[in-house]
Amino acid sequence: MDLGTVSEVVRARSRDDLRTVGGDTAVVAGATWMMSERQNHIRRLVDITDLGWTPITVRDNGLEIAATCTLTELLGAELPAPYSSVSTLVSQCCDAVLLSFKVQQFATVGGNICLALPAGAMTSLCAALDGQALVWAADGTDYVIPVADLVTGAVRTSLNDGDVLRSISIADSALRARTAFRKVALAPRGRSGAVVIGRVDPNGDFVLTVTAATDRPYQVRLAEVPDARHIGNVLYSVVPESSWYDDVHGDPDWRRHVSGAAAREICEELR
Repeated sequence: MDLGTVSEVVRARSRDDLRTVGGDTAVVAGATWMMSERQNHIRRLVDITDLGWTPITVRDNGLEIAATCTLTELLGAELPAPYSSVSTLVSQCCDAVLLSFKVQQFATVGGNICLALPAGAMTSLCAALDGQALVWAADGTDYVIPVADLVTGAVRTSLNDGDVLRSISIADSALRARTAFRKVALAPRGRSGAVVIGRVDPNGDFVLTVTAATDRPYQVRLAEVPDARHIGNVLYSVVPESSWYDDVHGDPDWRRHVSGAAAREICEELR
């Protein structure tokens, strides 16, 4: 779609070029969603793909994923052998985005998270692995916030006007975890109605993350994998009734039910 209201496109070369972001100026990387709908309030675009951020960096204490990392780059990353379970999870989440291979070459991890759609599978991936988002604040400072807290609702984030997501860091312990993934949709290739991810860290800690079924990520944290018979009640006590999402891809009651069923399957798989 043509963005008829846009009169200027700036290719950012440094952080200084981001000082005018906000209001009628939007940041773009892949811009795959922005080009799909009318954006009548946007007059100016700042393209951050020329900032030269390394897509994926493996460090001694974990992994750093640049906000501009494309899904294709994420899928093609060669992670160390101890991270094999997470490599599988990456593939599962990228597949859940339901993009053509052409769009995958441009769609970015940061864009998917900042768009904050409930079915945003990069939010699912990074929240489930306790990803920490590094944000370049509009005032020139930096701050870190969990991805699970950055997304605050359907198409809502905690980012202030002019803030730019720089990267997501994932700790080594989460990358070494055993994981289990469940996606439920009304159609075999339909948009996610529920995405539930379980994780067991090397120390035995269990984390269950629910997205797509809810307007924002919700997590259950326990010292060990619980009995599958009880996880539904634990999950329902964490997610407020008003947070089960309602749109054409699933009613709230259905999303609540299938999320509980997926959580039970995950507990059985990971015990």
